[in-house]
Amino acid sequence: MGDTRRRGAALLGVTALAAPLALVVTAAPAQAASCSTKAGPYQKQVEKFLGRPVDGKQSSADCTAIRAFQKKHGITPTIGYAGPVTWGVVDLMNKQKAVGKNPNKAGKCPVNKGRIACVNLTLQLSWIQDGKKLVYGPVPVRTGRDRYETRTGLKKIYWRHIDHYSTLYNVPMPYSQFFDGGQAFHSVGVSVWNPPGSHGCVNMTTKDAKKYWSLLRNGDDVFVYGRKPGT
Repeated sequence: MGDTRRRGAALLGVTALAAPLALVVTAAPAQAASCSTKAGPYQKQVEKFLGRPVDGKQSSADCTAIRAFQKKHGITPTIGYAGPVTWGVVDLMNKQKAVGKNPNKAGKCPVNKGRIACVNLTLQLSWIQDGKKLVYGPVPVRTGRDRYETRTGLKKIYWRHIDHYSTLYNVPMPYSQFFDGGQAFHSVGVSVWNPPGSHGCVNMTTKDAKKYWSLLRNGDDVFVYGRKPGT
């Protein structure tokens, strides 16, 4: 009889322990799948950009579309909320698109240097020109974040390494073309619109980094100007 009571108590103890554990396990996925039901301050602007009905009201379809955009470009938290960070990326994309094929309209990148790679920090765009002739671009880039700003001014490519690896940040830097200390053009494995930015390098898509590699050489000029938003 004593053994029966002890076995019964043990079973009750196991059941009591198992119950809260089950609650934790079932609650975690629900929390991970959370999606904002609130409209963000930039709801209409983001809806328009993503081709959604522009009504300023959050729907489950809106949230799904916004979350997919956030996930693609590394915007966190990925909850489908049209907040200032998401709008900052959308606004930058709109401004980049508006430039079209005339990135040096203001004439800020020198046209008397022959072949030169230009970097507009304000618009996060880069292109290669030869005098007034556009050779390639403009293409979106990802430059240095706050406190790691890509340094401005006229520089020259001094070292190229196609399979470079950063021991400082423990990341690959394919198609690296260095123009200022440790700062270089190179491809990156994340979206070039991924905030807040690089550690000073000019990040590019693999396609664009390959093209820059084929067009530029040691000794070619690089001109960096403007100011990255948020720095």
